[in-house]
Amino acid sequence: MSGCRHYEMCQQYRGRAVTIQTRDGGVHRGYIRNVDRNHVMIQSINGNRGLGGFGYGGYGFGGYGGYGYGGGYRIALGAIAGIALLSLFFW
Repeated sequence: MSGCRHYEMCQQYRGRAVTIQTRDGGVHRGYIRNVDRNHVMIQSINGNRGLGGFGYGGYGFGGYGGYGYGGGYRIALGAIAGIALLSLFFW
């Protein structure tokens, strides 16, 4: 799946709970808060920062200005292997 396709999916799922799997095998669950042409910013569901996201995306934005509970982090679109929408039955 190309980065453009990931961008479109992330835009479509913005504000919804998703699971993102990265090429290195990392799995991130959270709400998509913002998307740009290079990164997707997610807020963790369980409050963990998912430090695997820092390796691809740069610096987290959770600590700057109190983004919200649990903080957030970004993942490079090029590092994404797959995106799945979480259903309400997951909980």
